[in-house]
Amino acid sequence: MIGQIIGVVLLLFSSFCFAHNWPSQCLTVEIESSIDHKLQEARFMKSNSKNPRPLVVSLHTWSGDFNQNDTLVWQCVDRDYNYIHPNFRGPNRTVEACGSPLVISDIDDAIDYAIAHGNVDINEIHVIGSSGGGYATLLCYMQSRHHIKSFASWVPISNLIDWYNEVRIREPEHALDIAKATTGKNFDTNWHYIDEEEAKKRSPIYMQTATLDRSKSKLSIYAGVHDGFTGAVPITHSINMYNKLVMDNDRERIHCQVSKDETISLLTSRGAGRKGMHHTLADRPIHLQRAYKDMISSPSLKVRMSV
Repeated sequence: MIGQIIGVVLLLFSSFCFAHNWPSQCLTVEIESSIDHKLQEARFMKSNSKNPRPLVVSLHTWSGDFNQNDTLVWQCVDRDYNYIHPNFRGPNRTVEACGSPLVISDIDDAIDYAIAHGNVDINEIHVIGSSGGGYATLLCYMQSRHHIKSFASWVPISNLIDWYNEVRIREPEHALDIAKATTGKNFDTNWHYIDEEEAKKRSPIYMQTATLDRSKSKLSIYAGVHDGFTGAVPITHSINMYNKLVMDNDRERIHCQVSKDETISLLTSRGAGRKGMHHTLADRPIHLQRAYKDMISSPSLKVRMSV
């Protein structure tokens, strides 16, 4: 059985760079929502191979939409992969967007569309996203009905309540987005609040972990050690999500979590002076690496974390 891997990598890295255009074979399509029947647009590209090929589901960032340029599409062209870039209700500033049930349903509908209209190996479906797309990737891991082989979540938001408080001063437009999405009110930037219960419903950190449903899936969570200082999302969102997943799989394995002392060290020194940084990712040093063997769903399931 393929092992389940949950990884957190905290390192210096650049956010996804965006392509300046779309390949001609990547078409704009409309997909009807299975819940409210509204049409949601997506960028879609079918593999040219006669044999089934992997499907990459690339999820847009916090303030983006389906038309946000994405360098991953060019890698899919080079590899002759199927590719879809769904809208899932657009920027995360409305009640319909920002982790609502419609978001998960729209992404699942987009996968259904790609399978129906592409040449998809259903055992090779891969979901990836950065920032708001990393948040959506975690949502998919927790709630998607599809059997997905891998999830790659870069710099994700895992807790909307925490993030609202973290960005109110530094990134006030994102705080306003959360306020609008969780209350449905048309606040301005000078005064707003959130519905905390609604924010919890939309936060992966508060969701029930589908351990059995993900027994053949791999989840990797990546964050830069400077995130939260030079970026909008602190590394604690990645660390806390990883720790939750370890505990949800096996409460006896607390030693596999990232400790509070390690977290404080990373937050205060941002990796400076840490020993044993012998591994790299994209030529950037990995500051912490952790492995965990999940004994609940299957003896072969593994959780791995790298910082």
